[in-house]
Amino acid sequence: MLNDTWDFITGLSAAQLISYFWPFFLFDLTRYVVFDVLILTLYLPRRKRNKQRRAEARRLLFHEKPLVSVIVPGKNEGKHIPSLAESLTRQTYKKLEIVIVDDGSDDDTEIICRKLHKDGKIDQYVRNEVRGGKASAANTALYYSTGKYVIHLDADSELRYDSIETILLPFYMDANIAAVGGDIRVANLSQTMATRTQAIEYFKGISTGRTVSSMLGILRIIAGAYGAFRRDALDRLGGWDVGPGLDGDITMKIRKLGLKVVHEPHAVCYTNVPTSFRKLARQRFRWDRSMVRFRARKHVDVLMPTSNFRLSNFIATVENLFYNLFLNFKWWFYVAQVIFFYGALLQHIIVVNYLLYTLANLAEFLVAMVLLRKTLRKQDILLILYLPLMPLYTGLYLRIVRTYAYIMEFIHKASYADRWNPWKVSRVVKKDRL
Repeated sequence: MLNDTWDFITGLSAAQLISYFWPFFLFDLTRYVVFDVLILTLYLPRRKRNKQRRAEARRLLFHEKPLVSVIVPGKNEGKHIPSLAESLTRQTYKKLEIVIVDDGSDDDTEIICRKLHKDGKIDQYVRNEVRGGKASAANTALYYSTGKYVIHLDADSELRYDSIETILLPFYMDANIAAVGGDIRVANLSQTMATRTQAIEYFKGISTGRTVSSMLGILRIIAGAYGAFRRDALDRLGGWDVGPGLDGDITMKIRKLGLKVVHEPHAVCYTNVPTSFRKLARQRFRWDRSMVRFRARKHVDVLMPTSNFRLSNFIATVENLFYNLFLNFKWWFYVAQVIFFYGALLQHIIVVNYLLYTLANLAEFLVAMVLLRKTLRKQDILLILYLPLMPLYTGLYLRIVRTYAYIMEFIHKASYADRWNPWKVSRVVKKDRL
């Protein structure tokens, strides 16, 4: 079979190459490899040129020393909070106010947090006896916090020692920046095969992908796991809205105010990810439905020629819908095309596609390693050994989950019945918005 496949490859003309593998060459290679490499060749020299500006921003930050509120909403996260609190005590920037909101936990979270508060590890602990959902808990934390800047963290996260300082610097480099996204990396990457593939995905999609989007001015999401906000912007918006995808939602709301959102790849947050593919499917099912709910419904107005129209918001939304939604269904069309027209060559086309996407993943991974070289760990670099799994992970597994999520959201509006939010809250939101 290998000899036959090699003969197939060497016998391909340029026209046949495009005909058999047009999704790869037309979209994936261009957008995720060539384009990212071109943009980052501009980004890295610019970051080096901005070294003096960053030094001045740091001087201004430590001269002003604003109070920074770190808000942590969560349910049943008691086992993670001590590690998070410890990572905050090691920060190079010290003027922090740590507010934990326990959203109706039924584990030992209350006992753990009250001890942390007594020991001076956290500043405030607020308990909601009745669960209101993550947005409700985040808004409660916002209400009790007083800092000029607000950093939203997931409870199962830990920060690199200089992450608070690093994520605050962009605010002192551009007065129009209202939100800064931190770089999310996988804390438990060595635990299972599922965590390793997610770690590679995060390097490509978050570290590189969001850096590129930020440079182009079309960043569409500040991760809920680690994001910094100007309080005045959050106050203008009234905080977070209910629903899955609240991080992408708050980002678009900030963009609609005419304010900037940027990504800072060296502000590192390590978070725990699902340890099995079954748990991961449930997480992504929620994430992917939220894309339809917020991009194609709630914020579809950014595509309309109104008086508040902004080209950057239009491009950010179109790019998201095109690459995540349209091209996802395009893939199924491509599969049908190959089976119907090139069925006799199917095994060869599958093998060549696998090789092409493996090489593309290698190129993307190397780009991320260059971008993040100053903040990498040894175990991050060793992930290169698992790159051969990525075509199956992103090209098949995640695509199936994504397709199912999109169909369920378009037809059944399934996000409004998600147990991730209390059903009473989702029912009110659905009634108000549909």
